[in-house]
Amino acid sequence: MNALPVYSDLAVTGDALDLLRAGVGTHPLIQARRPTTSVLGKAEPDDAFLDAVVAFGQPDLVSIRASDRLKWIHLSSAGYTRYDSEAFREYARSRELIVTNSSQVYAQPCAEHVFSFLMAQARALPEQLATRTANGSPDWFRLRALPRSPRGQTVLILGYGTIAEHLIPLLAPFGMQVIALRRQPRGKEPVRIISPDDLAAVLPQTDHLVNLLPDNAASRQFVSKALLDALKPGAAFYNIGRGTTVDQTALDRALRSGRLAAAWLDVTEPEPLPDGHPLWSAPNCHITPHTAGGHHFEHEALVRHFLQNLRRFEAGTPLIDRVM
Repeated sequence: MNALPVYSDLAVTGDALDLLRAGVGTHPLIQARRPTTSVLGKAEPDDAFLDAVVAFGQPDLVSIRASDRLKWIHLSSAGYTRYDSEAFREYARSRELIVTNSSQVYAQPCAEHVFSFLMAQARALPEQLATRTANGSPDWFRLRALPRSPRGQTVLILGYGTIAEHLIPLLAPFGMQVIALRRQPRGKEPVRIISPDDLAAVLPQTDHLVNLLPDNAASRQFVSKALLDALKPGAAFYNIGRGTTVDQTALDRALRSGRLAAAWLDVTEPEPLPDGHPLWSAPNCHITPHTAGGHHFEHEALVRHFLQNLRRFEAGTPLIDRVM
């Protein structure tokens, strides 16, 4: 096969870099002058990009349009908001440009993060961990009575994709009723799939609302005041999607009113929230700093996923996690 110059702007070192260098084989590896330090980062324009046939990382949109050699972009993230516009999709179609992402790398860790949130909520861990009380005291008995098993409760997942596919088996042993919102059902989902028109009937039954929606024009502020008001009183909310999909003012009010039992957020808008933002002080609001997809050997996993697709690209077979 002809050489396929591979441009990477991902800041990988050590074992991950050795793996990438060995894995591209005879294909030239072009490393960015200023690699992005985060898979969510934005690359800078780089003249060396113009030699690439394959791009791995978060390539700059200006550089992509300036290239006449590029055939395939493999994103180092599951999200692809900056590329998810009709203008770019039309450009990709006109150029027959393939775009894949790294959903398979992050789906299991994100599902585990949601599951950890849900179990912490069920076991009342924030209050348990913040309290020191004597065995046998009235407060000790109160704390022991706080946990509530999720067995038999209802989980509504907003956005059925790879994270949902990994989360559902984790919930299965609890016999929970799992419902998922998906705009275009495939017919093979293992749980009940609903459309946005069905939400009004389902929300009043929901004990746990899990938001996995990506950031796009249709999803922004999807978790609105009206949606939160329609939830079952005492429900818990979890957001592993994007902060832009939530009306955070409405979320703060729902927490302070007590209608919403808790919020567990890995994403906010902006990130991080500025000092003094109401959600920092909202009752039962727990925030992790967009780390749900993180895991040990993350960079090695990203490289292996890319190399698996590179072998498929060489062979002309369908690529994994293709989004365009």
